[in-house]
Amino acid sequence: MRFTLLLSIILLLCISCDQKRQTEESIKTKESKEIKVETPKDGPPGMVWITGDQFTMGALENDSYARTDEKPAHEVKVSGFWMDINEVTNSEFRKFIEATGYVTTAEKKPDWEELKKQVPPGTPKPHDSMLVAASMVFTPVDTDNLFDWSQWWSWVKGANWQHPQGPESSIEGKEDHPVVQVSWDDAQAYLNWVGKRFPTDAEWEFAARGGLQNKLYPWGNDTNISAFGNTWQGTFPLYNSLKDGYFTTAPVRTYQPNGYGLYDMAGNVWEWTSDWYNVTYYKESADQGVIEDPKGADKPFDPRQPYTPQRIQRGGSFLCNNSYCSSYRASARMHSSQDTSQDHVGFRGVMTQEQWEVLKNKQ
Repeated sequence: MRFTLLLSIILLLCISCDQKRQTEESIKTKESKEIKVETPKDGPPGMVWITGDQFTMGALENDSYARTDEKPAHEVKVSGFWMDINEVTNSEFRKFIEATGYVTTAEKKPDWEELKKQVPPGTPKPHDSMLVAASMVFTPVDTDNLFDWSQWWSWVKGANWQHPQGPESSIEGKEDHPVVQVSWDDAQAYLNWVGKRFPTDAEWEFAARGGLQNKLYPWGNDTNISAFGNTWQGTFPLYNSLKDGYFTTAPVRTYQPNGYGLYDMAGNVWEWTSDWYNVTYYKESADQGVIEDPKGADKPFDPRQPYTPQRIQRGGSFLCNNSYCSSYRASARMHSSQDTSQDHVGFRGVMTQEQWEVLKNKQ
């Protein structure tokens, strides 16, 4: 469904964050397991080889922040693949736009005839002033109600990848920041152009863990979050201390990479994956033993938004904070319709060695 958040605001849908506050007690974990990365002789520029292996996917049993859709943990085995070292940048995305003339979702006027097919019957048509080329932009608000996320999202006319916070904003001087305001469809078009694909949900989590097992974050269990990623410092959404100097995105590779050499696998921007979001998928997976190279659920399902097919997002963003959702944990997941764009969502690509061989021979 196009612009799910817009319709959510219109319909005043209030969805619970379903989060627990973390206790002061330190989290007990099993001893970490290092996984050796054996790199092929050559590879795509700007990508790192992730040697496949088996791992436990999902939340730790004693993770007090874990959402229900991160459970139960289950065994997964992934094959090796190449992954972008960092999120796709504004500079890289601009080359795609200039070469193809592609127009992003946020730059198009919504089609109500298409939109109403995926909302509850009888949903009133939004005012024409809402059906314009626009996108969702985070707007700080003075509230302590964390259960209605529609409060801090505004439908801003003229917001798009070149103007992430609206027409008065710009990406000038931010060529090395991750591109945002890109829908799943936009990201898919870019990845097709460069010969890559989305990571699966399993591939993304495996890569994010950086060779560590039974750890909360891509760097381990150190709770000094601001030292490892671009997140919200202060109390969300009331106050951001800007301790790290970034109110929105940070340049890619600003923080230290994880054990696989991947940057920003926690914080900065959420990243699209290929998988459908289905609330029952983890429970079904837990009964299947070790699953090899899972591609996710066959179909989407979210009882809170039954008319809206959604894709999984990973990694958290500059808006994540322990006072709200702590979604920079390696197991954390978010979801949105594939035609929704926001100023805290981007992406990165992957490819198999076989895909690289084909692409290399074409060059």
